[in-house]
Amino acid sequence: MTVATQSTAMPTAGQHGLVAHSDGPVVPVQTRSERFRSVDVADFAPVTGREHEWKLSPVAAFADLTSGELDGARLDLETAGAEGVAVEWIARDDARIGTAGTPEERASANAWTNFGEALLIRVTGEDEKIATVTRTGLGATPRAAHTVIEAAPNSRGLVVLGGTGSARLSENVEVIVGEGANLTVVSVQEWDDDAVHLASHFARIGRDAKLKHIVVSLGGKVVRVNPSTHLAEQGGDVEALGLYFSDAGQHLEQQVYVHHDAPNTRSRVTYKGALQGEGARSVWIGDVLIGNAAVGTDSYEQNRNLVLSDGTRADSIPNLEIETGDIAGAGHASATGRFDDEQLFYLMARGITEEEARRLVVRGFLTEIVQQIGVAELEERLTAALEAELQGA
Repeated sequence: MTVATQSTAMPTAGQHGLVAHSDGPVVPVQTRSERFRSVDVADFAPVTGREHEWKLSPVAAFADLTSGELDGARLDLETAGAEGVAVEWIARDDARIGTAGTPEERASANAWTNFGEALLIRVTGEDEKIATVTRTGLGATPRAAHTVIEAAPNSRGLVVLGGTGSARLSENVEVIVGEGANLTVVSVQEWDDDAVHLASHFARIGRDAKLKHIVVSLGGKVVRVNPSTHLAEQGGDVEALGLYFSDAGQHLEQQVYVHHDAPNTRSRVTYKGALQGEGARSVWIGDVLIGNAAVGTDSYEQNRNLVLSDGTRADSIPNLEIETGDIAGAGHASATGRFDDEQLFYLMARGITEEEARRLVVRGFLTEIVQQIGVAELEERLTAALEAELQGA
């Protein structure tokens, strides 16, 4: 068990106008990296919805995943592998488990406490290769899962981790990118309308290694995928991309964290989403921490949301912490809005109907992310899925 403690001492009474909080003498965590961590669910208090990590989430919809006992048996998988990619189950005590990160909230810790074996996807070899692992047929039983994706030093590959059908799943995914490796991980959520999926992704990037991490969330009632990337060694690079389309009554959430912890590291975070229908909801929180040892950092994060109808809500919160002044650059941006009237006018002036013009604008807005996957077959499938969503819009 790994636990990060934090100070609970209050400043001198009345200092700078500070007074004790009604909940007790607790100083809020000031730095993202100082949050409490543990792999044991018992170390976390029950979820109330008032916690900073849960205050924008519909916690009542998944209380069984945060507090109840979870089935940690092996999940049903459909795999399509390639030479240089090994897929196997490993024991809980495997040395690789816990290498990339540790839970910061109760759902992640509950999954860690309850999983039986972990799924290992190991990429080796310097040639390009693609492997697909799809979880399906999980049913209504609350489940726990743990996956380790390991890219050997100087290896190259792309791993697609998908989900279809019904599910009530809480999982942790660890991504270990070895020195000089170049890995792409695509997490595709195409669950049924009743599914609930809570996922914490932890990535550790080695020296001069690169990770492209892509989250695509289209299906499910509540989907919460939180990627956390640790640029732990010099020259590490991460490109974190996300695409989501929230329909009526659907909650799609992603809390992204990038920790620059070594010199000359680079990160680019781009998440784009669309919302349509009464009660459609999206949440994006982007945290970037540039540590005091991360000189030469080059970082930028952005989130864009396109609102297609009334009755929707998009929360977009970028955060940037910088502990050293010797950086190449850092910035963040966030925007939520409706259609660009000039774009619609331009298309309609050329004989395109308003309905088709709107679909073209949305398609162009979202497919920017899809086109960066780099696999034609997967890009075509996701484009078709977006077309189906747009037909409903």
